[in-house]
Amino acid sequence: MTAEPLGVPWSSGVVRGADGAVRVAGVDVRDLAATHGTPAYVVDEADVRARARAYRTAFETACAQVGTGVDVYYAGKALLTRAVARWVHDEGLRVDTASGGELAVALAAGVPGAHLGLHGNNKSDDELRAALDAGVGRIIVDSLVEVDRLAALVREHRGPAGAPAPVMVRVTTGVHAGGHEFISTAHEDQKFGLSLAAGPDGGDSPALAALLRVLDHPELHLLGIHSHIGSQILDPSGFAVAAHRVLALRAALRERTGVLVDEVDLGGGYGIAYLPHEVPLDPDRIAKEVAQAVADAARELGTPLPRLSIEPGRAIVGPPGLTLYTVGTVKPVRLDDGRVRTYVSVDGGMSDNIRPALYGAQYHAAIVSRVSDVAPVLARVVGKHCESGDIVVHEVQLPGDVRAGDLLAVAATGAYGRSMASNYNLLTRPPVVAVTAGESRVLVRRETVEDLLALDVAAT
Repeated sequence: MTAEPLGVPWSSGVVRGADGAVRVAGVDVRDLAATHGTPAYVVDEADVRARARAYRTAFETACAQVGTGVDVYYAGKALLTRAVARWVHDEGLRVDTASGGELAVALAAGVPGAHLGLHGNNKSDDELRAALDAGVGRIIVDSLVEVDRLAALVREHRGPAGAPAPVMVRVTTGVHAGGHEFISTAHEDQKFGLSLAAGPDGGDSPALAALLRVLDHPELHLLGIHSHIGSQILDPSGFAVAAHRVLALRAALRERTGVLVDEVDLGGGYGIAYLPHEVPLDPDRIAKEVAQAVADAARELGTPLPRLSIEPGRAIVGPPGLTLYTVGTVKPVRLDDGRVRTYVSVDGGMSDNIRPALYGAQYHAAIVSRVSDVAPVLARVVGKHCESGDIVVHEVQLPGDVRAGDLLAVAATGAYGRSMASNYNLLTRPPVVAVTAGESRVLVRRETVEDLLALDVAAT
């Protein structure tokens, strides 16, 4: 047996060696388990960097072909550590943050404030002050109230003669794209952004009203309009509809005020493969279609092309990551239809990957410490939490001799595994371990019981 790539949905650096064990970027998973323990998030640095470059290059090329420029922001909510922020910034990406904590990590990584954005539907005054202190390149305002609050904070922070804060206004386009309803972020009945639909009295839309409100404040500089239509999008057609609606709003603002904003952000949400049969969005394809949609809308509306910005997150860090577990209890269960499902329990669970329980998300898994000649069986990978819904992988074929002590890996967990992790049942969160060129290093250390007790201050 020669070394063979595992293919989709695994990282490009994942291969099964001649001895049957899997290696990630040249590092044997058995060595990873021995050195760092399990469960552990494992991230292929070279693959992260390659995907960041691919998106930047694809969009720069496509936008240049239609006659405009682009900024690619990495959506830090997917996974943000100081190292990850440095990697993507090294590859020419800016970083989008969604909280004061994410902003602090990006700044600690050395990303210049001008290359950062701050999102959020309910930013605190402290978060906005931190953004002003850092000189972030854009603050994406999400409500009329926030426009006024931010203007007041700029006056307080910089004085009446200070530089205005650069802002974008987030709008909801009514386009509902992607996966689960909870992660689709552009339909009307949700918390994000301002609607393009007419106001309750039939007057200006909330989106147009917010743009006008920003222009009324000398403390604010209106950079452009922001939208985001969903997550895990595998059909790019929704971006064309969203682009036309956003550019129509831009044209309406110019007609009303004479102001033509410079930039339009169409968000991210580019889908990846989670299962072997799935086909992820190709960066070149999505770049060409989005750039052409913007060009077509601008031409139809008779307006100059705006500068474009986008925000891939999952597409950058999802496939390069896997979660490495050790198998514990193995239990065959007879189903009502007569089939037998083998429940394979691992030493983590919903605390390190909540997405299957929260969204019904589907993942793929494999035994990675050996190969087996035993016929595969229908298996369900479950965690160790006190919850019947603690499912890591709903259905997967695993070797019929799967047993305690085997190492099992779940593919494509680089996005939203660590960033949504919890201490449910007071499990400690796993480390984030980077692998590159045959070496591993810890990016975020494993939590300990001492960490948990240190937060529990009511000792008596």
